Amino acid sequence: MAIVVLGAAALDTARRIQARFPESRVHALTGRADADIAYEDFGAHVRALYASGVPIVALCSAGIVIRAIAPCLADKGNEPPVLAVAQDGSAVVPLVGGMSGVNVLAREIGAALQVTPAITTSGELRFGQCLLAPPEGYVLADIEQGKRFVSDLLAGKATRIEGRAPWLDDADLPRADDAPRAVRITPHALHDEHSLVIHPRCVVAWIDNDKDVAERVRSALRERNLAPLALAALTAPAHYMASRSLDDAARALNVPLRFCDTAPFDIDDARAIALHVSDAPIDAQSIGRARGTLTVIGLGPGSAELMTPAARSALVVAQDVLGYETYVRMAGPFRDDQRVHMTDNREELQRARHAFELASEGRRVVVVSSGDPGVFAMAAAVLEALDDERAAHPEWDAVKLAIVPGVSASLATAARAGAPLGHDFCVLSLSDNLKPWSVIEKRIAHAGEADLAMAFYNPLSKARPWQFDRAIDIVRRYRDSKTPVVLGRDIGRPAEALRIVTLGEVKSELVDMRTMVIVGSSTTRVMGDWVYTPRWYD
Repeated sequence: MAIVVLGAAALDTARRIQARFPESRVHALTGRADADIAYEDFGAHVRALYASGVPIVALCSAGIVIRAIAPCLADKGNEPPVLAVAQDGSAVVPLVGGMSGVNVLAREIGAALQVTPAITTSGELRFGQCLLAPPEGYVLADIEQGKRFVSDLLAGKATRIEGRAPWLDDADLPRADDAPRAVRITPHALHDEHSLVIHPRCVVAWIDNDKDVAERVRSALRERNLAPLALAALTAPAHYMASRSLDDAARALNVPLRFCDTAPFDIDDARAIALHVSDAPIDAQSIGRARGTLTVIGLGPGSAELMTPAARSALVVAQDVLGYETYVRMAGPFRDDQRVHMTDNREELQRARHAFELASEGRRVVVVSSGDPGVFAMAAAVLEALDDERAAHPEWDAVKLAIVPGVSASLATAARAGAPLGHDFCVLSLSDNLKPWSVIEKRIAHAGEADLAMAFYNPLSKARPWQFDRAIDIVRRYRDSKTPVVLGRDIGRPAEALRIVTLGEVKSELVDMRTMVIVGSSTTRVMGDWVYTPRWYD
């Protein structure tokens, strides 16, 4: 859930709401408040959240929110909950998302703020329950039929309840035992224009091979007259955990995919697909285990607005977060149910192995790096650990591995300066921890001879104070002393500093390990406060 504020005046209310929903994040306009996520443009940011299906609680006027999401309102069946909340917490107004529980959310927020939400949904006001938004574990069969059904009840028609619907026990519905209209709670496919059909998600499918899974499951459901919406989970033997076709089938059927050593229920025959129907909704998380995921992300240079949405999404769903302590703290705050594993920056392979161990247990694991994870960071270490250990740990191959790019320090620094990397360039680390200094010298010389712009990571440390000056001396063999050099320290963080000097002026006293150094090519220019390398070449 995204709690969106415009400024610091709403921050106290936002944090009160966040305390009720620990998985939520507070989003604020850049520079206006100390939030979890920063954004530049309210309308664009809210529309992006809406398009991603994220519930939105906006602490501003309802009109601002409505105008922002207006272009997105074409499909009422696929709208997330959107609410407007007064900055001081004195009003809670559900705006859209009646089918996705906006009124339930409004009541929870109202309880947190000790105010009564301004619910205007006719059926819910009349009956004390939204028939069109059943609780978790149940799903409405047909929204349009549901609207007509509720309209009939509002016009004075009576109904009866068939099946198990405990959440309707206290609803103030017009009831009659002989009413032709019924709320029918059933896993079976029904076509009854006088009924409101709600399916409990109580069907589990067991698959013993991964061929044409989605169509075979649909066929098995049809044979037993079971509604596809009643399917709660797709289950399969653990040795199919890395099957892409099973993953695709679960997405096509819109159900969780779980893996077991044996079938989670008794099977009477040897068919490739077996179905089990429970008398109540089934919690898929209680069946077997999920396929573990290991996602390696780049946090960007440090500021929240430069973290990619994909990286933020991975953090939101993570159960375990691993990384160097400084970077893990940058990635927070974390929910109470998320486990955080902070280690020393020199323990990369151990960290990668630990991540695979956790993921192979079925957990959702994220390994964090600063910048981009593939640039002198954890992506290579994770792949190296897998390469070294896969024979001893074949279960690691079943882990779903993903690498999410981030904004690297070199690109962030270049952007602050202008476009010094606008033509061919190379990226070099001056650290000789993992390669000989002689190799570094040779590569600098080749890059200088090739007239490439150069971005230097790890330029200086206490253990090697002389190497930066030595590297610059090599560059000076191939560059004019007036060549622009960009020095970016802590770019993207509160104490960022940018300085433009010449190759003749640069020296080790101006840099440290937190400085990104970009040396221009022979064509790199300075124009006022900007540095750029033209795209053309003489």
